[in-house]
Amino acid sequence: MAGKKTLEIDIKENTQEKKQVLLRISARLWNDLAGWAEDDFRSINGQIEFLLTEAVKKRKNKKD
Repeated sequence: MAGKKTLEIDIKENTQEKKQVLLRISARLWNDLAGWAEDDFRSINGQIEFLLTEAVKKRKNKKD
């Protein structure tokens, strides 16, 4: 039982670390992202987060 409680706490802490932002994008871009997300078996939010993470990694690697 202790392991389960620890897991629940870890999940809650990880969830709290995420920031919520309002993103205004065109319907066309939304549809493109939705299609891409579906191809990659991700939610649209997950796809946006993935793409932003990859862009940040790429930028950091250029600076090194």
